[in-house]
Amino acid sequence: MIYEYLVIGGYFMLIIGIGFTFKSMAKKSTSDYFRGGGRMLWWMVGSTAFMMQFSAWTFTGAAGKAFTDGFAVCLVFLANTFSYLCGWLYFAKRFRQTRVDTPTEAIKGRFGPSNELFFSWALIIFTLINAGIWLNALGVFASAVFDADISITIIITGLTVVFVSVLSGAWGVVASDFMQTLVVAVISVACAIVALVQVGGPVEMVNNFPSGFVMGPNMNYGLLLIGTFVFFLAKQLITIMNLHDSFRFLTAKDSINASKAALLAMALMGVGSIIWFIPPWASAILYPDAASAYPELGSKAADAIYLVFTRNTMPVGTVGLLLAGLFAASMSSMDSALNKNTGIIIRSIYQPYLEKRGRQMTDRNLLKLSMILSFISGVIVIAMALYFRSLKELSLFDLMMSISAMIQVPLLIPLIAGLFIKKTPKWAPWATVLLGLFFSWILKEYLTPQIFAEMIGIDPFTKREATDMNLILTLAVHVFLTAGFFCGTSLFYNEKSDTNKEETDRFFKNLETPVIADDKQDEFDRMQRDKLGTMVICMSMGILVMTAIPNPIWGRLTFMLCALTILTIGFLLKRSAKNKISSTN
Repeated sequence: MIYEYLVIGGYFMLIIGIGFTFKSMAKKSTSDYFRGGGRMLWWMVGSTAFMMQFSAWTFTGAAGKAFTDGFAVCLVFLANTFSYLCGWLYFAKRFRQTRVDTPTEAIKGRFGPSNELFFSWALIIFTLINAGIWLNALGVFASAVFDADISITIIITGLTVVFVSVLSGAWGVVASDFMQTLVVAVISVACAIVALVQVGGPVEMVNNFPSGFVMGPNMNYGLLLIGTFVFFLAKQLITIMNLHDSFRFLTAKDSINASKAALLAMALMGVGSIIWFIPPWASAILYPDAASAYPELGSKAADAIYLVFTRNTMPVGTVGLLLAGLFAASMSSMDSALNKNTGIIIRSIYQPYLEKRGRQMTDRNLLKLSMILSFISGVIVIAMALYFRSLKELSLFDLMMSISAMIQVPLLIPLIAGLFIKKTPKWAPWATVLLGLFFSWILKEYLTPQIFAEMIGIDPFTKREATDMNLILTLAVHVFLTAGFFCGTSLFYNEKSDTNKEETDRFFKNLETPVIADDKQDEFDRMQRDKLGTMVICMSMGILVMTAIPNPIWGRLTFMLCALTILTIGFLLKRSAKNKISSTN
């Protein structure tokens, strides 16, 4: 176990090093702090867009679902891939073309200041809850690895994320996301290859999956899987490509880089949708009783399946690397949430408050306040995660899906539909959200899956079928009724009483006007390549040291190949930085 601790310790040192490395790039203005001044390259932006959909929940709750139900879990991630495809084709460049520093400033441009304030508070609260779930997922897994108290794990991890977010803002967040993407890729590919070798290849894995690879257990109605996938496509599109989540692409240096970032996120998500779950699928064959290995986790026992696999199959040290990947995934989601929330509070709540009273603060003082608010937000997220640890009756998968479908979808529907429906009264967005939350409550209390089964005259659903049916019902109501209500409000639009018309027209004009990088961009490009190249090479050296851990030859070769792959990426980044200098001289 000492080797696992050393790996985790080395990883934390690397993350802290990123915070110091990019500190100077975030201290120039609030725009630099919130979104890197909109000067980031596509491969940095694409990696952070990808990592935002890849939390520790993927390696825990989603992996547990894959272990028990087979292929069905991929439906969520394939829907993510579809969403990023739409981002590449349409949304990403337009989000960058809103020309704002925070997503709620875009909401103000589209819907006016009253809706900006409403969504600011609503989105801050929801983001803190979501980040708490991500951090809780990490605590569940880490406590099983080290036999440590979940609360202590959550607090230590949360404070590390807060440190990076506070110190270096968006630059540190996005740079760490790029590093974390490499960690996740290395772990996933290595584990997937070993898993396939152990079960005799993909064909044997599919054929020998214990409960039917495609349908899984306790599923009598195959139509439910089709319905779930169709509505997942709509759900993930709504929850990824909306004005709130446009912050993923606000950091890009221009419109072209924003589109390329979405394309990279699509490619990573598409490949990862299969690779991530090969170890859990293989474990269902190799270790069918794996869920009983950690009975202290209760209904979340299957969520530790990656731990069971790495401990039983992978070389010594991999558990530490896996946990580093989990830290990476959670940190990515949490630090982005902290940075985004701070920007919203400063630009959409605090500054308007000062303006109403005829007061103002210098940008430097706002920057200092932003750092304080990031710290406070981090403490709140830690508290949220500590609360969620008590919800042992819910699996992480069900917890995430329920909250997303019931709260997140109605909250975000106006923020995607408003990109296409231009003429809506100012009350339409908040009224749509309240109606959607009312629908969610009705579905939870009065139109449960079992009641629906009785209404249509079929046998009661199994527990798994009820979960899927609940998602289908909730998403169907929001896609057709909640979204339909928003579209229908255009009938009540009165142009003469629209006090935000000038801002709205400017918003849509910007939306279609490309952003082109200025003459100062070359120096920022060079700095990104050089600084990240150095950090990537340091990480490769750390993994190379792991070849000294007592392991079979194949285990040492695995670490060596991983290190060489990452070293090559670091070398290419450093070389491209030097070439950039030569081309500008």
